[in-house]
Amino acid sequence: MNKASVIVYGADIVCASCVNAPTARNTYDWLQPLLKRKYPDVQFEFTYIDIEKDTENLTDHDQQYIERIQEDELLYPLVTINEEYVSDGYVQLKDITKFMDAH
Repeated sequence: MNKASVIVYGADIVCASCVNAPTARNTYDWLQPLLKRKYPDVQFEFTYIDIEKDTENLTDHDQQYIERIQEDELLYPLVTINEEYVSDGYVQLKDITKFMDAH
């Protein structure tokens, strides 16, 4: 994988099911330096989408993930890489690195 588009979906309010987990914004912030350090040969593009505020210019793919979060099928923060689901709720590094190493 030479390029990776990382999207973190979330909201300012901590997910009720993830009270002790980092916020979506914190997850977005710690993923950036961590992935760049661990995978220096990959060109990353990072995007944060606030599921309550960012409603314009979303792809159908983004909208589907937001709807699934709002319908409690998925939790936030939710992380996708290259439009593939990676992790949601209490996002852990091992899930992210497992995905990256497999691709």
